[in-house]
Amino acid sequence: MRIILCGFGVVAQSLAKLLDSRSEDLYAQYGIKPRIVGVFDSSGSAVESSGIDLSKLIAIKKKNGSIKNYSNVKNRMSGVEMINNLDAEVLIETTVSNYKDAEPGMSHITDAIKRGMHVISVNKGPLALAFPSLMELAIYNNVLLRFSGTVGGGTPILDYGKNSLRGERITSFKGILNGTTNYILTNMANGMSFDAALKDAKSKGYVEADESLDLDGLDAAAKLVILANWIMDMKVTLPDIQCTGIRNVTSDDIKNAAKNKCAIKLIASCNKDLVVGPKQISLDDPVCVNGTLNAIAYTSEHSGTQIIIGAGAGGIETASSILRDLLDIRKEISID
Repeated sequence: MRIILCGFGVVAQSLAKLLDSRSEDLYAQYGIKPRIVGVFDSSGSAVESSGIDLSKLIAIKKKNGSIKNYSNVKNRMSGVEMINNLDAEVLIETTVSNYKDAEPGMSHITDAIKRGMHVISVNKGPLALAFPSLMELAIYNNVLLRFSGTVGGGTPILDYGKNSLRGERITSFKGILNGTTNYILTNMANGMSFDAALKDAKSKGYVEADESLDLDGLDAAAKLVILANWIMDMKVTLPDIQCTGIRNVTSDDIKNAAKNKCAIKLIASCNKDLVVGPKQISLDDPVCVNGTLNAIAYTSEHSGTQIIIGAGAGGIETASSILRDLLDIRKEISID
């Protein structure tokens, strides 16, 4: 299976390590030989039709901060050029999420779909802004679009709601979908000010380069869009979400919640409305998790409420979700 890899940041490097270390195992268990034939980062690209040497690629990235010196032939292909000129079955999109116009991920995904490639995305931007139209485009071109890593990282939040509850009708869900804000609010509950908690989260690398994505609830809202479309069969985009971040949560708000045996959490919910905002949640509620954990509660017509809790981010965790999607695509196309 030939793959084009868009971006070579933490997640993509973790994926390369995972594919490299498990190559024999993947073929023995699943009959799949993933072969990355093209990859690019912000400084350059690497192309090899027989398959890129992943251990060499990782070493060069670590040494130089870029992959542009992978071979003696300097390659300057952009993502779009790579997608339109290389032969591949799957595109994996890992570039940074952009909630203004979703570029360059949007062009990468749409061009790949039009060329008949299956797509795996951990980039939330295109899905947040154009989920319904991207799914229609994939169906029209008879390809699969998968995105397990966009919600919950390595925790199978999307897969559980879509597949484990197959045959059920999910009526609503609510959850903590952003680990960064959860970490900040947990520290505030332990006595830190907002500014101190934010500084601590930044020091640990939990905060996005654009902190507004976390603090203003945009990351959680994007994940809510994906969940609402995929799990509830809605046709919504980012502007449909009522979104409030955590910037205005004060220490007094935290103390008042504690008096009520509650904690303040940034909750994304889908009931009659789609809402992201800070809410008081009972300390006894299983969704009331701490630190960087994510948690979601699905309420269905006959099965009641089920809760999934797990790490919401991390390079290797998200890479594992990409591998799940890759195996899912391999299974689907084998059936066809």
